[in-house]
Amino acid sequence: MIAIDGHSSTGKSTTAKRVAKALQYVYIDTGAMYRAVTFLALQRGFVSSSIDKDGLLAALEQSSIRFEYNPQVGASEIYLNGQNIEKEIRSLSVADHVSEVAKIPEVRAYLVALQRQMGQEKGVVMDGRDIGMVVFPNAELKLFMTASEQIRAQRRFEELQQKGEKVTFEQVLKNIQERDYQDTHRKESPLQKASDAVEIDNSYTSLDEVVSQIVRLAKEKIKA
Repeated sequence: MIAIDGHSSTGKSTTAKRVAKALQYVYIDTGAMYRAVTFLALQRGFVSSSIDKDGLLAALEQSSIRFEYNPQVGASEIYLNGQNIEKEIRSLSVADHVSEVAKIPEVRAYLVALQRQMGQEKGVVMDGRDIGMVVFPNAELKLFMTASEQIRAQRRFEELQQKGEKVTFEQVLKNIQERDYQDTHRKESPLQKASDAVEIDNSYTSLDEVVSQIVRLAKEKIKA
C-alpha cells in the first residue's frame, strides 16, 4: 500500500496514476470521491449559503460510488450512480465547495469506510488528504506532496483554461488559499504530514522525476 497525501493541486492524482501504472498497482483517487459527493450535493440542490447535511447524507446512502478502468485513457474513472462524472467533478464550482463537504464528519466516515474496503488488497496506490494519517496509518510507504500556492494556482489555472472554463488566475489562487486553510483547520481529520511520511516538494520538479523518485522508494521500501 502506497499512501499519497498533500495539499490540493499538487498533482497527487496524476502522480499516483503514473506510479500505479509503473508498479502495476491498483489506483484509487479518494479526492475524486469527495468531489463526487460535492457534485451530488450540487446536483440535488443541497448547496446554498450552507450545506444541507441531512439531505446530502440521505442521498449519499442511496447512491453508489465506484471506479471503473477506462482502457482508452489507461486509468480508473469515477462513477456516481452509474454515470461517469470524471469531467464534471473537475469544475471550479465543485472545487469551490469540496472542502466544505469534506469537513462533514459523517461524509468523511462514510467515505473512509468505503476507501478501506477498496484498499484491503495489497498493491494499491491511494491519494488524498488524510490517507496516511487516518485511512491507512499502517501503509508501507507514505508520501506527502506539496508545492508553493502560486505554482499550484498557475497549474490549475492552465488546466481549467484548456478545458474552456472562464476563470481568472486570481479566482483560482483564492480557491487554492481557501482550500488550504479549510483543509488544515477542519476539526475532522485536518491535513497534516505523518511523522513517517516522505515529503516531496514538486514546485520545480517534473512529473517524470517525481514518479521515478516514488517508484524507487517503493521498490526499496516495499519490495526489499
